[in-house]
Amino acid sequence: MDQRITLVTLGVHDLARARRFYEALGWRGQEVEQTVFFQAGGLALVLWDRDLLAADCGLPSGPSTPDGTNSGGFGGIALAHNVRSRAEVDELLVAVEAAGGAVTKPAAVNAIGFYSSAFTDPDGHAWEVAHNPGFPLAADGSLTLPDFGADPGGGPQEGSGP
Repeated sequence: MDQRITLVTLGVHDLARARRFYEALGWRGQEVEQTVFFQAGGLALVLWDRDLLAADCGLPSGPSTPDGTNSGGFGGIALAHNVRSRAEVDELLVAVEAAGGAVTKPAAVNAIGFYSSAFTDPDGHAWEVAHNPGFPLAADGSLTLPDFGADPGGGPQEGSGP
């Protein structure tokens, strides 16, 4: 298996509302057979009916715990969006709230030492937005992970999101 992600699919309760949210943030999608596809750098973000996605994955609809029971809580996925400055973190949070999302963790320097925040979209999908100088972005927005073993005493800052 090649080490890459090509699609991230989010199960949504209301496809039209979810599409409006992402388009309000500046994303442009294409709808095909009740599924919306967004090009996101070298991968695609896909919005699809939550129950259909659960069935396609062979799972009960809704979040589940490791023993397979429905927990009714966190859905088990967090997506990360890195930006080039702290100001971009703050600007994105304003756009998120204006589009109907909810900031779940205010922007601050985290315990690891980089500036980050978290939010959920209208369906409760968790996102981290971060400015981490240890994870520089290429001109095209792509990320190449640093060699974490190269400098064990003072290497790049690690975090939950790339």
